[in-house]
Amino acid sequence: RPYKPRDKAKVEVAVQVAQRWILARLRNLRFFSLADLNAAIRRLLNELNVRVMRGYGASRADLFATIDRPNLQPLPPEPYTFARWKRARVAPDYHVEVDSSWYSVPFGLIRQEVDVRVCRAVVEIFHKGQRVASHPRCLGRRSHVTVPEHMPSSHRRHAEWTPARVLAQAEKLGPSVAAFCEAVMADRPHPEQGFRSCLGVLALARSYEPTRLDAACRRGLSIRARSVASIRSILKNGLDTAFLEEDPEQLPLQHSNIRGQGYYH
Repeated sequence: RPYKPRDKAKVEVAVQVAQRWILARLRNLRFFSLADLNAAIRRLLNELNVRVMRGYGASRADLFATIDRPNLQPLPPEPYTFARWKRARVAPDYHVEVDSSWYSVPFGLIRQEVDVRVCRAVVEIFHKGQRVASHPRCLGRRSHVTVPEHMPSSHRRHAEWTPARVLAQAEKLGPSVAAFCEAVMADRPHPEQGFRSCLGVLALARSYEPTRLDAACRRGLSIRARSVASIRSILKNGLDTAFLEEDPEQLPLQHSNIRGQGYYH
């Protein structure tokens, strides 16, 4: 039942009673084993429970037998497991993120909000109160846990994003962008698992010129980078400049101080 402020006072009174009637009576005794101490506590506890309380006209043992015991219910068959909940939105690759790992759900839930229950060994995903996926929890980072049934063969016909569409969008920004996205998808067990990184790279075109983005992807390919974070870091730190395409052949400078090779003959 919900906790109420007055419950705290009842608990403190119970602790005070235990201190006065049990601990205080044992304070001058010496015990040589935990079993002996527990036996002494049990004996005094039984005496305390059978004492008649003035305000109730009954003992604690009597009240327990008449009020509490008839309403007791059996313990759950499984021990209590601590779990935490989070709200997530299903990504275009039909996965949700939990602690830097990704877990699949039926692809029909793309862009839907789901509730995720995370416990020590299991990750469960619920949509509108119904459990739609359950996975063993992966304790590694940047891992994908995918159930084949979540990605039927008809996925490419129904999903909004396909590998071909991702590459077509990347080609508009530059050949290196397309090559980087292709490498990302080829590096995953299923191409759809690379959509998150590819779409993140495409989104960088809102903040950077296509020429810089293409150069950054060219550098990313040279160092075998496979994440949008790597491309973003290259752009942020200006490491793409060395990979920019040089301007077409420029005419040599014409200046009166430039003598040319004929001067030395």
